[in-house]
Amino acid sequence: MPEGAATRTRLDLVADCSRCLALCCVALPFERSAEFGLTKAGGTPCPNLDDGLGCSIHARLRPAGFAGCATYDCLGAGQHLTQVTFTGRDWRTDPTTAGPMFAALPVMTQLHEMLWYLTEVLDLAAARPVHAEVRSAVAHVEHLTDLGAEELLTVDLPEQRSLVGELLSRASSLARAHPRDGTDPSPVRSCPDLRGADLVGATFPEADLRRADLRGALLVGADLRGADLRGADLLGTDLRGAELAGADLRETLFLTGTQLDAAHGDSTTLLPQDRTRPRHW
Repeated sequence: MPEGAATRTRLDLVADCSRCLALCCVALPFERSAEFGLTKAGGTPCPNLDDGLGCSIHARLRPAGFAGCATYDCLGAGQHLTQVTFTGRDWRTDPTTAGPMFAALPVMTQLHEMLWYLTEVLDLAAARPVHAEVRSAVAHVEHLTDLGAEELLTVDLPEQRSLVGELLSRASSLARAHPRDGTDPSPVRSCPDLRGADLVGATFPEADLRRADLRGALLVGADLRGADLRGADLLGTDLRGAELAGADLRETLFLTGTQLDAAHGDSTTLLPQDRTRPRHW
């Protein structure tokens, strides 16, 4: 990866639908399920999309059966494609851009996701030993996001995920060994290793999962009420339907708004300072 300094901040990785062209509502396919109220092919506008490219049921997505839409977050990929890659061109008035733009969205979204996690590492003082490598990785991924539409489709995403994942794993080990904000004063201990575990429907009420490695674990519908998850690595953890009432999620690593939106918490759930409590909680 080339050397370079990080040039973007978390604000650049926040979705701004006003600067996008409803790409997620058009480009992405979905099937009727508990997450989506109907089946839609990729490249086809969602029937709930209004003439102004706004969602006509946005205020009631969950009760209308579109929880998947409520939890989706492109992390700024949509506006980057619209404003940078395609320089503001509109797929409605310039149909030649539609196919390339829609095809590039999943690629750009994955690159922005990598940037989101990498920039979090730069905020972890305990991960300072890998900061130089992370800055270089950020510069490289930023370069990829600025490629043209055709070049984006040639990006080797598995290779990029592997390179970034290795850095995130090292940063996680450092950060979990050294809690960052003092909310967990207990001495360093053996951290539960539950990476990739199938814990669907598991019961962990008031469990001690401090600094656990839960990366990629399936916690769909799991009972985590009152669990202590301070310092746990939640990168890619599937929390759909998980019960988080009273759980302590402070200091958690790589926790996204999408994960929180997919779970069930309440006013007693403790969150990291930079995470917003979902409205439906």
